[in-house]
Amino acid sequence: MSYTLRGRIETRLVAALAPLLAAAGLSAALAEWWPVELAALMIGVGVCLDAVAYHRLLPYQPAWLAVPLGLLELGVVMGLVFALGIRAPIGAAIAFFVLSWALAQALVLAGLPLFRLSYAEDGGELGRPGQAATALSLAVVAFAGGIAWATRPPTVHLSAGIHRGPIVIDQQETLVGDRGAVVVGGIVVRADGVTVRNVTVRGGENGITVDDADRVLLDHVSVSGSLLDGIHVRRASVTVRDCRIDRLRSRYAQGVDISFAIDHPPSMVERCTIAGGQEGIVADSANAMIRDNHVSGTSLRAITMTEMSMGMVEDNRVADPLGIGILCSDHSMCEIERNVVSGVRPDTSSSDGFRNGFGIVSHYYAEATLADNHAPRIRAFAYGTIEHARG
Repeated sequence: MSYTLRGRIETRLVAALAPLLAAAGLSAALAEWWPVELAALMIGVGVCLDAVAYHRLLPYQPAWLAVPLGLLELGVVMGLVFALGIRAPIGAAIAFFVLSWALAQALVLAGLPLFRLSYAEDGGELGRPGQAATALSLAVVAFAGGIAWATRPPTVHLSAGIHRGPIVIDQQETLVGDRGAVVVGGIVVRADGVTVRNVTVRGGENGITVDDADRVLLDHVSVSGSLLDGIHVRRASVTVRDCRIDRLRSRYAQGVDISFAIDHPPSMVERCTIAGGQEGIVADSANAMIRDNHVSGTSLRAITMTEMSMGMVEDNRVADPLGIGILCSDHSMCEIERNVVSGVRPDTSSSDGFRNGFGIVSHYYAEATLADNHAPRIRAFAYGTIEHARG
């Protein structure tokens, strides 16, 4: 079909109207703004591609191109979801996009040609009904955006200097530290939808505790001198980005510990630098993605997924761990890809044979799938299995 620019945009906005209204209803039901944000982002990406690329490069658009163009738009939308920090569950976001895309294809191939018999000859233009639907779509986006702006959670700024903790956050808010802001004694998060950004934490039993809360974002936080865990997560889901954790004070301390969260949305730890501690990053009975981190100098294991955890360990750099670099254990299912493990030292003080300096270990009925890792001595113990994925 040959579209005019106006026809492309009118068709796009008319097809987006039903998903947009559904997103508004879903946001009201969930008391979350991510469905509307996602729908608006899909519309924005689609209209931009229509105006900048599709209209110029595809004067005639065959029907078979719908699938590859849909995949392109999905990739762009999901990339922007991550880049903009939209807190949409990945599975739900992809499902919403696919259903919206399928509805749009049904309208383009059947619904709109039946509604307007000259649809193809007019290059996708819909006349006055199209203009009305376009205006309605834009009005819904503007109205929802206005409400989202007016009801956004408060932002609390920590001024430069020392702030005595523990600071307890029990309502949705964004805590942002000015340059030089330091919390002594820890931060405790007990509410959904909290963001902590650009804050340095010193001391405390745990540096940052997240307890029974979802959609928590810890962004550019620095933790040092904690007695136990740098970041301690229980029955919760978090996204931890660009953190720095060091100088933990207990021999049993861990950098990031996410535990007992298998029934919560997946957590993510990415681009963190963790030095020392018994374990660097732990997922214990949790869904987690652990990627692009640098973990060094641990005394037990650098990265662990255990107790029926599920997730991915990818693109991490592990240096100088004692005993084991990366462990998948106890009925967990782990995808371990493109990690670099170096300087693994055998634990000569332990009589446990599987601590004898292994880069990657699958242990006790765990299922580990490996691809493109650079790690010494990869082994399976106690009915753990290792499968090497084909490239």
